[in-house]
Amino acid sequence: MTRSPYLPIVDATVRLANLRSGGLDLIERVLATDIKTVRDNPRLKLTKAVSLGWFGLLVNVDNGPKSNNPLGKDARVRRAFELSIDREALNQVVFNGEFVPGNQWVSPQNPYYQAAFAVPKRDIVKAKELMKEAGVTGPVAIDFMVSNTPESRAVAEVVQSMTAEAGFDLKIRVTEVATALKQGEEGNFQLYKNNWSGRSDPDGNSVIYQTCGAPQNMGHYCDKEIDAWHQEARIATDPAARKAAYAKIVAKFLAEGWIVYLYHPQILIAYTDRLEGFTQMPDGLVRVIGLKLK
Repeated sequence: MTRSPYLPIVDATVRLANLRSGGLDLIERVLATDIKTVRDNPRLKLTKAVSLGWFGLLVNVDNGPKSNNPLGKDARVRRAFELSIDREALNQVVFNGEFVPGNQWVSPQNPYYQAAFAVPKRDIVKAKELMKEAGVTGPVAIDFMVSNTPESRAVAEVVQSMTAEAGFDLKIRVTEVATALKQGEEGNFQLYKNNWSGRSDPDGNSVIYQTCGAPQNMGHYCDKEIDAWHQEARIATDPAARKAAYAKIVAKFLAEGWIVYLYHPQILIAYTDRLEGFTQMPDGLVRVIGLKLK
């Protein structure tokens, strides 16, 4: 997996403290909870851009014995799980409403976003109906692997609380980032909060997770129709035809697939008001060409 620009390398609190003291002139990966602190400082500026990437919950559907549970084996249970989550409430609680709730591999602002399949509203009644239809009774215990970062832990706790109302018992397992990736590849998870840093083309956000045997397909999901539609999208030169191919993928993958997409982060960068010439980009990379301190 490509290193995400949202995984902290140096503690965010330390970075911000250094910026405020003048030890640093620019910092990336500002926490959403620190936005007010930056905005309230007249000597600092904040820029943000909706990321090209996505954060979501990966379900092990066919990667070893840990896939043998109702969530992994029944798409109705996965749908019930998704309907128990309120993405906007999650955004408000963890990210102060600054991120963008989403349910696809591109954000709602992207031209390839399928508006006909908009972010679903939380519906506990429907979730319970689907659980009953799937023959699931009693709490469904799920091993929930989460990377050891403050925001990941906070998201996990909110999701844990929400999904409990629909009959899920998430057992949060906090794991070091690199170790979590390795265990994901080995199938040592039932549910895994993970993210993709994003690409400018929707193909780069989807194929490596959705097609049979793809490098990041840790849940071992496989559907030949999905694969064929991705090939259709790849060879289409007309944007409308390409979007039509993605519409077919969205319709089936959101209903039966192995990823519950949750949100798209804002890339948050803060810098001293002495810095001139900075332009924010949605890939999260800082371009230093043309920057100068006055």
